[in-house]
Order: sequence, then C-alpha cells, then structure tokens
Amino acid sequence: MWFLYSIIALVCWSGSDLFSKIGTKQDDKNSHWKMIFAVGLMMGLHFIVTLIGGAIIKDPESVPKFVASLFYTDFTFDKFLIYLPVAFVYILAMFFGYIGLRYIELSISSPICNSSGSLALILCFAISKLPYSGFRENPIEMGWESIIGVVLVAVGIISLGFVENFEDEELRLKRQEKSNKKYAKSFLALLIPVIYLIIDALGGVGDYLIGAFSSGEDAFIPEISEYAANSSFEFTFLILGVIAFLVLKFRKKDTKNLFNNKGMYIAGFFETIGQIFYMAVMFMVNSGVKGSAAGMVIISAYCALSVVWSAIFLKERLSWKHYLTIIITFVGIVLLGIFSDV
Repeated sequence: MWFLYSIIALVCWSGSDLFSKIGTKQDDKNSHWKMIFAVGLMMGLHFIVTLIGGAIIKDPESVPKFVASLFYTDFTFDKFLIYLPVAFVYILAMFFGYIGLRYIELSISSPICNSSGSLALILCFAISKLPYSGFRENPIEMGWESIIGVVLVAVGIISLGFVENFEDEELRLKRQEKSNKKYAKSFLALLIPVIYLIIDALGGVGDYLIGAFSSGEDAFIPEISEYAANSSFEFTFLILGVIAFLVLKFRKKDTKNLFNNKGMYIAGFFETIGQIFYMAVMFMVNSGVKGSAAGMVIISAYCALSVVWSAIFLKERLSWKHYLTIIITFVGIVLLGIFSDV
C-alpha cells in the first residue's frame, strides 16, 4: 500500500508544481495571495468531507486504508491548536514559493525548494541530542550516507546559484526563446526558493518536536494521528485562504481572474491529494511498516518529475550546467530519502 501512496503523492505534488506555475501569472503581483485562496479552498472542501466521514466512520481500522486516508479524521480543536504552528510554518513556506514562481523557472525553483529535508535533518539531528526522554524515544542518526546527501544538496544548490547568476545574458535569452515566459537575472529570484527551503525545514523540525513531545516518560501533549495532523493542516489552510480573500477584496482590491483561473484550482486539488498520501506514508514510516521508508524516497523525487513536466508543457529549456547541478541536488535528496530518519 505504501508504494501506491508514494506514487500518488509523487504525481500529485509534481502536478501541483506544474499547475501552480501555470496559474501564477508573471504580470499579476497578487498571484501568490490568489494561490493561497485557491489551495485553501480545495483544502477546506476536503476538510469538510473528512469531518462528515469521521462522523460516519467511527473506527478507521474498519474500512480499507485508502478509504480512511481520503474520508476519515479524528480532528479535535485541541489537536488543531497543537499542530497549528507547524501547519502555519509549512503554509508560510508555500506562500514564498508561490511568490518565487513569478520570477524563476519551475525547473530551477522546484529542486531548491525540495531540498528542505536536508536542512531539517541537520536541525533535527542537533535537537535530538538534547537530554529529553522524547528525543531518546525518537532518535535521529546521521550516517556517512546522509552526510554525503547533505553535502551534495548544498553543493548542488550553491552551484545552481552560480550557474544562474553568471550565465551569459545572450545565452539565457537564446535558451528561453522556445518558452512562453522570459526571466531576467535576479538575486531575488534565487533567494525566494531558498527562503522557502529554510522555512519548510523549520516545519519539518516542528513535526519532529510534536512526535517527541507526545512520547517518552515526559510527554506533555497527546499523540496526533496522521488523520488529525492532515485535517489540522487543511483547516489552517482554509483559514489562511479566507484571510487571503479578504486581503484581495478589501486591501489589494484585486479579485480579477480569481474564480476563472483553472490552473490555481487544479494545483490546489493536486496539492490536497498529494498531502493526504504523503502524510499516510510518513506515518507508516514512523509506525515501522516494512519497506515504507522507500516511499519517502519516491516522494522526494517529485522535483525531478516537475522538471520533466516543465520541459514538456512549459517548454522550459535550461543549459547543461543547470541540469548538472539539478542532478547533483537530486542525487543528494534521494540519498537523504534512503538513509535519513526525517
């Protein structure tokens, strides 16, 4: 089952990348707010579905796992408040990600954003050495394979920055001729995906802390199931989606194309489904389901599929130097997916 879930998450998250890029217009300075609204709406609809399903399905073990993942939740307001900071951090990262899509090729931004796991691993490894029972119950180890993975990710991202920054302008324009979008050199364009990377890594740390604080002899918060965690994330996104709409309506005074931009809502649909099955695989890993750790490797490869979709549907063309640095980054991500505990 973990393999099927991993493939679904892989396809959906790469599809979300593609349609987020399609739905984000270069000339629309409020497109990031519109993306938050659209994704929040899709997340909110599924949240309502799971509340209804949770009232009908009393025991998730009584139905197939696939059905439970899509239609069940044990959401409570107490659990929501516990998970709220983590959900907010993840969504804040996505907010910056949507901003960045206006300024840089998806082929470049997606591998950078997807590298957040390497930073999360380093931070969680450091935190896990603190003297607390929950950390002993949830140890993080870094073998030489994980260290190599982190180094490759760092080298790949830094090299990608150099390649992008020092590329000859004439060559840049030439390779962008077949694309329907043109991008100029910009430090900001590269900085925004890096900001996403940092913030998203903090979300990973938050997930680890919740697991640690709910286990061990010093546990002081209740355990949160995959269903409650995902529903809390969706409810948070719904709230922020409403806030985004109010900002657009009354502050920005810009609701143009808000309801007829199909790309945004398709992206929201794929993001929602991908999140559901990612959470399911992550909890399988944490529960020790045999072989499920490989699922995280499969999911981590979604940025590679995003690069493929970008080439096919967006006609993005990068130089061989770009692709080389992306491959280095991708290899590092896969190594971390195979050997890390985060």
